Amino acid sequence: MADKRPAKKRDPERTREAILDAAREVLALDGKEGLSVARVAQRAKVNRGTAYQHFQTREQLIEATAAWVSEKLHRAVFGDPEIASNVPAENINIESVNKHLAEFAMENPELGGVWLFEVLSSRRPANDMFWRTYESKFEQFAATKFAQPDIDVEVLSVLILAGSFIWPVWARAHARTANERQEMSARFSREILRLCLHGTLRPELYAELDARLTKEAKAVSELRAVVPKTRRASSNS
Repeated sequence: MADKRPAKKRDPERTREAILDAAREVLALDGKEGLSVARVAQRAKVNRGTAYQHFQTREQLIEATAAWVSEKLHRAVFGDPEIASNVPAENINIESVNKHLAEFAMENPELGGVWLFEVLSSRRPANDMFWRTYESKFEQFAATKFAQPDIDVEVLSVLILAGSFIWPVWARAHARTANERQEMSARFSREILRLCLHGTLRPELYAELDARLTKEAKAVSELRAVVPKTRRASSNS
């Protein structure tokens, strides 16, 4: 008699991660419209019935993916959630927050867009890890001496986050290379910071940063005035 091979042990957690990996790939390629449990199961190379055991609807897949994006975004912008919760708002580097937020959005435009829609359409956005930290830190900062009085934190949070994840849509249509997209990410974070300096922050407490951003913005403006002419000349030759 032939020896029986031992049956493979099931690993539900590993299967769930494989399904979520496939869901993120589908969302990144085709957005929410192209997502279905059946398609994700096929991409993850798992039985359709097994996929439905983990996620019974596409909405559950989207929700789980949004939670994954939220955690990654939190780590990119604020670092470890447990450590970030203990950092005083006045010690947060606003320039760094804007920079990393813009970079994450540029690198993850589709997934970031899915996450943003889920948060903004939720009746309980505070259940989301990143939103909870972002808005609470903003509220704490608004109460410090560095901020202008009477800031509407909710409105400003939505404006900045929406702009951060819509700008990559513009960038993809106007930037041909990864370097150009990186430059556009830097432009966005710099301009958001300048808006904050002259709208929500007290610029007299950030004189050095204000001067540097103004100088950088002028240099970029002069460069952009030259580059299009160069491209037109090269295309006509």
